[in-house]
Amino acid sequence: MKLSLYCLLLFLPFIASCQQEVSGDLPISEFDQKLLKNAILVDVRTPEEYKNGYIKNAKNINWFDADFAERFRDVDKNQTIYLYCKVGGRSSKAQKKLQEMGYKKVVNLSGGYDAYKGEVIKNPDPK
Repeated sequence: MKLSLYCLLLFLPFIASCQQEVSGDLPISEFDQKLLKNAILVDVRTPEEYKNGYIKNAKNINWFDADFAERFRDVDKNQTIYLYCKVGGRSSKAQKKLQEMGYKKVVNLSGGYDAYKGEVIKNPDPK
């Protein structure tokens, strides 16, 4: 019995570390679409910026919109959310806001769209 308890206490930190929450910053240069298997990608730039190009699979939710927080109501608070903007300022603010709302896994893609080197979707101007 004591041996079992000792083993449990010995390995508990390793077990707990495997279940750490995803949060903080990730350089956008390290972002990979494979991370979206159980997550969402949100572009917090304005619709105009988004129309000029965005990262594949990104949903646009404008940080400046009055209903920014409301637009996340259907997102599970335990789902991982990756955020980016042009260079990282707005996405950092959005990250803090979402964390205050109880979202546990919010990652700011530091460096922003301007630093991203992966696949982007370019929308031609309809005019």
